[in-house]
Amino acid sequence: MKKIKTLIVFILVISCFSYHLNAQNNMNTNRSLSPKEQSIIAISALTAKGDLTSLTTELNAGLDAGLTVNEIKEVLVHLYAYCGFPRSLNAINTFMAVLDERKAKGITDLLGREATPIAENADKYEQGRKTLEVLTKTPQPGPAKGYGEFAPRIDTFLKEHLFADIFENDVLSYKQRELVTISALATIPGLEPQLASHLSLGKNTGITGNQFVELANLIETHINRKQANVLRKLLSLPLVSESVADRMVRIAEIEIYPEFQKEFTAFLKVEAAASVNLEPGVIAIFPMYQKENPTQIRLVEVYASHAAYESHLKTPHFQLYKTSTIRMIKSLRLIDMESIDPQTISKKIQKIDR
Repeated sequence: MKKIKTLIVFILVISCFSYHLNAQNNMNTNRSLSPKEQSIIAISALTAKGDLTSLTTELNAGLDAGLTVNEIKEVLVHLYAYCGFPRSLNAINTFMAVLDERKAKGITDLLGREATPIAENADKYEQGRKTLEVLTKTPQPGPAKGYGEFAPRIDTFLKEHLFADIFENDVLSYKQRELVTISALATIPGLEPQLASHLSLGKNTGITGNQFVELANLIETHINRKQANVLRKLLSLPLVSESVADRMVRIAEIEIYPEFQKEFTAFLKVEAAASVNLEPGVIAIFPMYQKENPTQIRLVEVYASHAAYESHLKTPHFQLYKTSTIRMIKSLRLIDMESIDPQTISKKIQKIDR
């Protein structure tokens, strides 16, 4: 028994590192964002950041995922309204180079459809105001209160150009445009008011709770954890701690009735995968069983904080697991653990982050 516990503690340390490094790559299970939507988010965030090297990789990935040339062009044009002409133009030039390189390799990328011509409207301001009403699902005064009254020209630009010209181009859907916008605003520090506003618009266009969780995880992957936590905070999601000292680690010792062995492990596999993939505050859930006694189950669980653990207990996937397996469990013991040398683990994780 002592050897088993020693092995579990060793696996705990290894799993902390491997899950921290690979959790994003393991998010293909139970994912609700499509590969094209994931690429839109990555391309938008890296354009806003100005990371052209990483953008080159993600532009190739987006084309491989099925985005058309015209869809990506429209993403990059849309972004000028949120991160400026310089970064939008840099991204467009980068995209041109990517297309040239792929063409030289014999890759033929799908151009995609052109935008439906926008009907000429003598009152573009009114057209943009109506588009904004669709996005916000609330009446929009003209001019907008506050900034619109103080600086009428900016209100005019927003209504006539952003919402009458850009948003009405149907190469991208409203939902896709909000994914672009939210990704850019989440990348750039100091834009919390605008980000909060577009999170509301994103919900109105059909972005789901799980998709917002995945979006925040992608911002962490492509930008950094600090900016991902800004987004998580606005979404009222658990924050992923920067400090190992805040983490909660425990070992669950479970004995199940023999007749339920296969059924229980099937539930456990689904719950563990969903927790790591969908919850930013779950760093690792590592299920194991004893070779000589498969009814003895052990779980190494690592949470970003106690708050993340409390949030985990309220998730639908955990509640389904709990209610479905309670009759299968003969005994359950939860053992809270503390690191012997948190500084060493902290340095290792910081090295992985870089």
